[in-house]
Amino acid sequence: MKRNIKQLISQMTLEEKAGMCSGLDFWHLKGVERLGIPSVMVSDGPHGLRKQEEGGDHLGINDSIKAVCFPPAVLSACSFDRDLMHEFGDTIGREAQANDLSVVLGPAVNIKRSPLCGRNFEYYSEDPYLAGETAAAFINGVQEHHVGTSIKHFAANNQEFNRMSCSSDADERTLREIYFPAFETAVKKAQPYTVMCSYNRINGTFASENPWLLTEVLRDEWGFKGYVMSDWGAVNERVPGLKAGLELEMPSSGGVYDKEIIAAVKDGSLDEAVLDQAVERILNIVFEYTDHRETQEFTLEADHALARKIATESMVLLKNDSVLPLKETEKVAFIGEFAKKPRFQGGGSSHINSFRISNVIDSISPDATVRYAKGFSADDDVYDETLAKEALETAKCADKVVVFAGLPDSFESEGYDRSHMCLPGCQNRLIEEILSVQSEVIIVLHNGSPVEMPWLSKVKGVLEAYLGGQAVGEAVADLLYGRACPCGKLAESMPYKLSDNPSHLSFGDGENVRYQEGIFVGYRYYDAKEMPVAFPFGYGLSYTTFAYDHLRMDKSDITNSDMVKVSVDVTNTGDVEGKEIVQLYVGDLTDAARRPVRELKGYEKVSLLPGETKTVNFTLDYRSFAWYNEAIHDWYAASGDYEILIGASSRDLRLSGKIHLTSQRTLPFKVHMNTTLGELLTDQRTAGYVEDFKKKLSTIFATPSADGRRDEDVAITEEMNTAMVACMPLRNVVSYGFCSKEELLEMIDKMNGR
Repeated sequence: MKRNIKQLISQMTLEEKAGMCSGLDFWHLKGVERLGIPSVMVSDGPHGLRKQEEGGDHLGINDSIKAVCFPPAVLSACSFDRDLMHEFGDTIGREAQANDLSVVLGPAVNIKRSPLCGRNFEYYSEDPYLAGETAAAFINGVQEHHVGTSIKHFAANNQEFNRMSCSSDADERTLREIYFPAFETAVKKAQPYTVMCSYNRINGTFASENPWLLTEVLRDEWGFKGYVMSDWGAVNERVPGLKAGLELEMPSSGGVYDKEIIAAVKDGSLDEAVLDQAVERILNIVFEYTDHRETQEFTLEADHALARKIATESMVLLKNDSVLPLKETEKVAFIGEFAKKPRFQGGGSSHINSFRISNVIDSISPDATVRYAKGFSADDDVYDETLAKEALETAKCADKVVVFAGLPDSFESEGYDRSHMCLPGCQNRLIEEILSVQSEVIIVLHNGSPVEMPWLSKVKGVLEAYLGGQAVGEAVADLLYGRACPCGKLAESMPYKLSDNPSHLSFGDGENVRYQEGIFVGYRYYDAKEMPVAFPFGYGLSYTTFAYDHLRMDKSDITNSDMVKVSVDVTNTGDVEGKEIVQLYVGDLTDAARRPVRELKGYEKVSLLPGETKTVNFTLDYRSFAWYNEAIHDWYAASGDYEILIGASSRDLRLSGKIHLTSQRTLPFKVHMNTTLGELLTDQRTAGYVEDFKKKLSTIFATPSADGRRDEDVAITEEMNTAMVACMPLRNVVSYGFCSKEELLEMIDKMNGR
């Protein structure tokens, strides 16, 4: 149906238009019955539908419908699989249509700046490229069913403490390179119907009333076409927010802010055209859904099977000293209550009322020989002597022991951040005691964020199950017993200890949170520091092995407008079918700016039979080589060499090659009295002006001629001479009498083109 939205808006009263810009209640938008504008419902939905019953609240005190809890983002991102994420989104879109939901509130793409953030389980990655590609695939899947997504939380929402009022203080380069790109990629590749702005301020200005963020960047630069909604209660000042680009306030403020909009239009402080535009953007999305209603079944059983598939494809095998997979003939001890009562999702607004939950004990083959001991509770940190004794006796009698460890619900949730990176002390204590009586020990982790592993060097195997969704038990059983081959890889680095994290000294401040680590987040920091980590970004083991060969690039010299095709052959050199995630990193060798050693710019997941070889292809564009230059407020790649690195993680790099880029863009250069001679000499536009000064200064600081003195007796070396000249401010040529100040100022004017 072709609708004339502008004509419809012209028939609305001022009060009706203002009303369209706030919620009817916690979950519904207002309608206008006389004009045929329906009221539609939105719902939390990053990893399953949390459709609230009537009267439900944002955090779910009242029950939500029975639904499928898919693996949260902390796990699904480890699939590194765009096709799987598209299938995930497609299923969420069908489920939303079956339940008459117009928008699902997700995905959440905030960067994992610190492992302490209480909501990290809802976020994809520490890496903006991976987060953006994952989000775009999910969004495209959902929106194929004309159900909207609301990518969130825009932007720089990286902690829970004081998230509703604190200011995330970061320079523009840091925002553009780390905290914006996931949103940018999703907008450009998937065009989410809505964007949810965050609670926090950014450099002092609330996200909900930030015109640079919501209009200049989001709409004018990236081309966003939908509407911006507030996080629940994120509105600070409504009229400035509307002017800045915040169309929809959620939930309702009881009409308080609607009245402010009406008053502002009447007194002339708000152009009614701004209000009309906001209403048009909202109605476009409302009718996109209502005009394309689908008849869909809520296929819970089939969707549970998909949840199992996603979990199995995403869990990460961190360590395997020939202890996995388990054999059904082995006597195995399962220890820890998580084996019977798995923690499979986080707490807060995304909590799903799962229609079924599987545990690993009920999911193993009836032919397997497994004995269970509780060992410790899944809900608290209490060492129970009786439970521990039973666990140790069980461990002694087994061929192998699997300890199901993890974080209780109270350790991480929306609303507050963790204070440490430790597992409950009772779990670490029991693991150490088990290791004293049994050497064949495997740890399965149920956690929404990295944990310290003091026993890591002593155990034989570690499977990172993260929060696996409601099919977690089946997925863990599939992987432990080799019914599936592990193929997930870490979407975040795992440091040995909390203090290794780059944000450690500036995370969690209450008013102004200074992002002083800048662009060096996650592996960008650890790799630049050459710092040992427990497990690096992109890491994950398999039950088979892979060989990389024949790196090829279709160009060795490029300019700004060129695309580069990169290909590599990957072979399964093991005995079982498996999937490998091939990662492409780019390193800048030009020294034009301080940059990470390498950055992820491509990845592909490939399935291979034993002995099979496939070619994996990547395409790189100018942005793949560029960094954000604040002087020009744009992306810039300097002329010079760049390294193309292919590997199995950020630290397992198998192949490399070089490519030369000739930049077609010249950076502006404003010369002043304190510009250094080194800067002037390295720029072809100014080098000729100061060559004579260089020669004269070199004479002053020249190395004495050889006269039999030892090197240590020479005060000025050639290296010192070169460095002194390069760092000399231009004003010093007057001090040394090379020219007058007037002559120098005239020369500066010429160099500046005046």
